[in-house]
Amino acid sequence: MDKKAEILRCGKELFSTHGFKSTGIADITKMAGIAAGTFYLYFSSKEKLFMELFLEENVKLKREILAAIDPNGDPLAVIQEMMKRNMEGMASNPILREWYNKEVFAKIEEKYREEHGLDYVDFMYTSFIEIVKNWQAEGKLRQDIDSEMIMAIFSTVIIIDEHKEDIGLQFFPKIQEYLTEFIIKGLTGTMDLPAGRQESVE
Repeated sequence: MDKKAEILRCGKELFSTHGFKSTGIADITKMAGIAAGTFYLYFSSKEKLFMELFLEENVKLKREILAAIDPNGDPLAVIQEMMKRNMEGMASNPILREWYNKEVFAKIEEKYREEHGLDYVDFMYTSFIEIVKNWQAEGKLRQDIDSEMIMAIFSTVIIIDEHKEDIGLQFFPKIQEYLTEFIIKGLTGTMDLPAGRQESVE
C-alpha cells in the first residue's frame, strides 16, 4: 500500500465531509489504518496535509478554467467568465471552499503563503499574459500600459483574497467581481465618466 497516497485519499474524504476544523489527525490515521507516527513520516501537521490537497485541487480548477475560456472573446466577458468559473469552482469544491470559512481561513492562508501557493498556478500567468498581449495588439485593451503591469493589476484582485480579514469577509468574493469590472472597463476605455469628462483612450 502506498501509505502517503492513502493518507491523501482519507484526508481528502474526511476534509470534504467534515471540514478542516472538525477533522483530526486521529480521524485520518484511523481511516487509513496507520499509526500516528506513520502520518508524521509524510506530513508534519494536519495543515500541511490539507494544503497539499488544496494546492492540487486549486491547480486542477485553474487548468479547467483556462481550457474553458475563449481567448478571442471580449476581454470583459472573458475575465467575468473566469471569475465566475473560479467562484463556482471554489464554492462547489469542499476543499477549496474552506478558503472562505471564517473559522479557519487564517490558518489556511498562512500555510498557503508558506508553501508559496501562487507559484503552483504560475502556468496561468504565463498563459494569460499571452492573451493580454493579443488583446492589446488587436486594440481590445489599452496599449499605453505594459502587459506585465496589466497582469500585476489583475494579480491584485487575486491577492486581496489574503486580506479578507482586514477588508471584511462579508465583502468576498463579490468585491472581486466589482474590481474586475472596474479594471476591465478602465483598460478598455469603456468606463463611464461624469458628464463633460468623457475621454477616449488613444
